[in-house]
Amino acid sequence: MITHLNGRLVEKNPTVIIVECNGIGYEVKISLNTFSSLKSEEAVFIFTQLVVREDAHILYGFATKEEREMFQHLVSVSGIGPNTAMIMLSSLVPEEIAHAIQVEDVKTIQGIKGIGAKTAQRVIIDLKDKVVKMNFSSENIFTQGNTNRFDALTALVSLGFDKKNADKALDKIATGDETVEQLIKEALKIL
Repeated sequence: MITHLNGRLVEKNPTVIIVECNGIGYEVKISLNTFSSLKSEEAVFIFTQLVVREDAHILYGFATKEEREMFQHLVSVSGIGPNTAMIMLSSLVPEEIAHAIQVEDVKTIQGIKGIGAKTAQRVIIDLKDKVVKMNFSSENIFTQGNTNRFDALTALVSLGFDKKNADKALDKIATGDETVEQLIKEALKIL
């Protein structure tokens, strides 16, 4: 199995990257969270999961081991395939998915495109014991240097706002000096 790639980033799109390793180009499907964490540098190190189907071998890539582990857990749930798992990882970071599963927050999981009530409940039932054992690194792509922004984003999502729209609103106002309350108030004016 191919567990990681360390090479030159040839092409970078929101859902696919191409990594060249020793003259071979690997097409790797990625989540939006992985896309945003990748720099535009030539050198890239990415964790991978190879999914073998009857008609294709598809390589999925992740910025962190935790994201790959969450992907593996998600695809083990009946009714969730690799593409749905990637949509989930594009909508929420692994820590947010794990938290929603632990507190049995069906609404958050159901808020992801393509996930219905029954599938959300199945995810919680199947993965509750597994995500408790996961170790998350203290580094998170949203919290690097600004925990107030992450807390505001979490609050807005829990209020029912779309994560991408809330993230864009916070990008417009966040300078790094605001409190969580200020960020939420300003974002609510935009949303």
